[in-house]
Amino acid sequence: MLQGLAHAQIDPHFSQYYNQPMLLNPALTGAIDGDYRAAAIWRSQYGNTLNTKGLSGEMVTDKNANFGLSMLNQGSSDQAYNFTTAYISMAYTGVRFGPNADHYLVLALQGGFVDRHFDPTKLQFGDQWTSGLGYESSNSAGENFTRTSVLSFDAGVGVAYYDAVPDKTASFFGGVSAFHLNSPANPFLSGDEGERLPVRYVAEGGVRINNSNIYNIVPSFIVMKEGAFTEKVIGAYLQLYASDATDFICGANWRMGDAITPFTGIYYKGMTFGVSYDATVSSLSSAATRTGTIELSLSYIGIGKSTLKTKPFYCPRF
Repeated sequence: MLQGLAHAQIDPHFSQYYNQPMLLNPALTGAIDGDYRAAAIWRSQYGNTLNTKGLSGEMVTDKNANFGLSMLNQGSSDQAYNFTTAYISMAYTGVRFGPNADHYLVLALQGGFVDRHFDPTKLQFGDQWTSGLGYESSNSAGENFTRTSVLSFDAGVGVAYYDAVPDKTASFFGGVSAFHLNSPANPFLSGDEGERLPVRYVAEGGVRINNSNIYNIVPSFIVMKEGAFTEKVIGAYLQLYASDATDFICGANWRMGDAITPFTGIYYKGMTFGVSYDATVSSLSSAATRTGTIELSLSYIGIGKSTLKTKPFYCPRF
């Protein structure tokens, strides 16, 4: 069963991907209008039976390098399953071009670990179900688990382009990245060698359409592929400038064949609070009574001698 899951889903991630950009592309490390950012996010799925939490911090330097730390944890409420990652990212920002060097081509490396473990005593298997009687915990699971936990080194790379020309009507951005380049082992069912986590490929892009100091419209897309599974997301958000210190955000994404995710947020003096809800529109909506997913996020950007020249861009630079 676990082998099948390894090939049938993409790594845990968030609908508010702009809150944890290093999970999308390490080249987005430090792509902020400020000197540093701290961010946190919480995601609850399936009636709070599966929770995912993320923490990250980024800093911008004047040495053509940005640095970041990101951590993610996903676990079931019964503590039967747990997935944890922690990565350090470094983005090289020295490749710039254009009349005022306002076009950035960022190259990035990421390294860290993936920790996975589960408790088979808290899982239910087909062999433990008896016709007419239901689930019997005393029945043998019929599975031979050689290991129930594994800690693996993990590595990724990314490339991103963004247009930072100030006061431009349309600014394009985009990037590609790859995670699990070293294919960490997944030996839960197959001994020491076991299965391998497939490489996760990501492509993202879009355009920021600026209407003076009134609003921005930002359409964007994401395509992720990991093993046999592909996820495609398109969407847009509207950013309204209420004052020099306050902005409002609202928008929606469509995860094709799965869910629509409306989201909203408010920015005030460097602090951004966001909320989103995944409304399932696929056949999964009839297979469970509570399939909606809620996310709450909070981030803070410290602004000092930032080398970037545009207004706060929460997606980031999306």
